[in-house]
Amino acid sequence: MSSASAFLQFWWTDRVRDNFLAYVPKEDLCSLRLACHDFSVRTAPLLFRQLAITLRPSTFTKPARMVALERIGHHVSELTFNMPHGPDTFLPPLLDCVTGEEVTFVYEPCCLPARSSAARLSVPTYGSWEMTDLLVKQYPPLFHAAANVSSFIRAFSALPSLKHLKISCPGQEAAHRYRRSTVDYALISLRIAVERSPLPDLDTLSLLSIHPGSLLYLNPTMGFGALPHSAKRWRQIRKLAIHMDTIPYSLTSPADHLKLLHSYLQTFSGSVRRLVFRWNGPKGPFPLALGSEPSLTTSSPPLACPRRCHLALRPLKFARLRFMEVENATLDASQVSSFITAHRRSITEFNFEDSNLRSGTWDEALAPLTRISGNERWKKKSEEVMDVPLVLSPEGLEEGEVQRVRREQEGVMERMRKEQRHLRSPAPGTGAWGKVMGARGRGLFWGTEEHMRRFLRSSVLAWR
Repeated sequence: MSSASAFLQFWWTDRVRDNFLAYVPKEDLCSLRLACHDFSVRTAPLLFRQLAITLRPSTFTKPARMVALERIGHHVSELTFNMPHGPDTFLPPLLDCVTGEEVTFVYEPCCLPARSSAARLSVPTYGSWEMTDLLVKQYPPLFHAAANVSSFIRAFSALPSLKHLKISCPGQEAAHRYRRSTVDYALISLRIAVERSPLPDLDTLSLLSIHPGSLLYLNPTMGFGALPHSAKRWRQIRKLAIHMDTIPYSLTSPADHLKLLHSYLQTFSGSVRRLVFRWNGPKGPFPLALGSEPSLTTSSPPLACPRRCHLALRPLKFARLRFMEVENATLDASQVSSFITAHRRSITEFNFEDSNLRSGTWDEALAPLTRISGNERWKKKSEEVMDVPLVLSPEGLEEGEVQRVRREQEGVMERMRKEQRHLRSPAPGTGAWGKVMGARGRGLFWGTEEHMRRFLRSSVLAWR
């Protein structure tokens, strides 16, 4: 078989070709795509499977860029939307040009389809001509790009195969937490675009490094421009990951951001199956049991928010939740116990990473597992511990130090040999069961004989 025929046979075998292209670096895929038309067609799905967008003034408004997105958009299955906080996203107060007084801006998203220049001049973009004129003169172009909902809808409509949406907006300063920025307007436009674009395969949402106030704009039930059917798109989400900045809180501090988080998580209570939550910064409360947080159940309102609502939050219950992970949280044993009991029919795995108990013990927190299983076998999982020799490089050491390290290593090996002989000889009266356990112990302890031989050969110091 000639080399050309062998290559064609390889290239036309879909599985072999796709496995090969999966290991080709992205830079080489770009070059391969320029070789010929067939190479371009075969490599495009892998090359454009993941797409990252950082919002700029002309990201969704430049005609050539939008045409290119519509040409490759059907290959995109994972989209990362980046918009970090910075000086460009800060919005100063609007001032009246004549009196110098601050002007209140009541935002209402303009969701009309893309219009011609003449049509745009006939209808004000921001409610009135006076407000539109002030915003054009005093706010930067990035704000107008973020508030252009029509361009967002057109961009997301070009991604019919989108499965995983990542949103990242890090870098918010503590002093700007209660001020609306350009990032917030971009999140409003993004949420509306997701709800009004044909995205039947979207099932994974990752909110990475988001500020607490962002949930107000991403909430489909109470956000700007929300419609009665807005939550339907978000019920497609099966995997949800949230990494949120922590706001220090206490019994006397406002906790409205926790209410926003509770309301947002409630949107996914009927559909999500995998939920991962992490607090960035100091430890935060247990996000799945905010209804029992002391700061939200206190009877006296803080002075900062005298008119806040005091209705008790309904406990969260995820009907289809299978996996849950919470990281960097401070919680009570009663909260964990109540969560496990409420989700005992669906959940199969849960993790508490770098989390501390504020009250109670972990035995009390995990007590429902004993009631559910009917025994305490889940507590008796074996933990294997063994001494591993520390191998040091002799470079830069004196001869006496090398000899001392070698003697220490030989002593460790001698103890390991004694333990091996103990495992090989079962206790009297154990019979066949002792032999089985001894063989199993040797396998767990040593691995295999060849494995230990390779390990000792690779040591810097020679073993005698």
